[in-house]
Amino acid sequence: MVDVETTGFHPRQARVVSVAALALGDDGNVEGSFASLLNPGVDPGPTHVHGLTTEMLQGQPTFAEVVGELNAVLEGRTLVAHNVGFDYSFLANEAELVGAELPVDTVMCTVELARRLDLGLDNLRLETLAAHWGVTQMRPHDALDDAMVLAQILKPSLAGAHDRNAWLPVRPVSRRTWPNGLVTHDELLPLRTLAARLPGDFQNPGRFVAGRPLVQGMRVALSAEVTHTYEELIERMLHAGLSYADIVDQQTSLVVCDDADPEQGRGYQAREMGIPLVDDAAFTALLRHVVGGTDVEQFTDPTLRGDQYALF
Repeated sequence: MVDVETTGFHPRQARVVSVAALALGDDGNVEGSFASLLNPGVDPGPTHVHGLTTEMLQGQPTFAEVVGELNAVLEGRTLVAHNVGFDYSFLANEAELVGAELPVDTVMCTVELARRLDLGLDNLRLETLAAHWGVTQMRPHDALDDAMVLAQILKPSLAGAHDRNAWLPVRPVSRRTWPNGLVTHDELLPLRTLAARLPGDFQNPGRFVAGRPLVQGMRVALSAEVTHTYEELIERMLHAGLSYADIVDQQTSLVVCDDADPEQGRGYQAREMGIPLVDDAAFTALLRHVVGGTDVEQFTDPTLRGDQYALF
């Protein structure tokens, strides 16, 4: 469980002023921890949010001085955060600035996890989830306190995901080592953006036919009218060997849509083009028995292939 407080919102422009990491065991108990204020060498930014002033950060260690201790907690674990793209991007940028490497291969976002639980809340902010699960916040926007709150929220969230048969939003991340030895961490793009760029591992077998199984390589688009989140549906289809299409065209095999007679959006486009519509429940059921497709020869970076989603 990780939380950072920063001088701004953009990791290439702002710096980390506070970081906390908790290593959790399978039982949810804390097995190790690290937390520290950091001297960013720049103005601390939104003091009204994180409460940290220039005077408070003077004399604190730099990221370079603590990255070893932080990595010792992260090693071999999935980095979990509330809006993980934010925390991971900042830590990755700080690591690159000091020539270090984050030992992180997978991440999970608790915002997306909560979204899959359909809790009926007004929003999915940390304080809202804490109140829902009966967890007390002592110091909101304090990195250590936020990480501890998140750790307490995680256990009932995982139980809820199990009860709903929801897939955990665990995503792989990658890093590259350049000839000069520099390690860079790939940006954690939104899954829809990344999936649309992934080359397919299988030839597109064409349109889906009702009464027959899905075939690996089919291109699937999602309408706005679906029950599961886009992220969960995309994860499931990539794992099954299907391809995600962010547009509807003649190469689209089917469109997932809960509205049988859509009047707009991708569902409407599919109906106009004669592309089959399959509702969310039927589609997820079909994903359990996908027929093998025909391989295509790859000419791209193998680290970007769809099989990186085999962990789902």
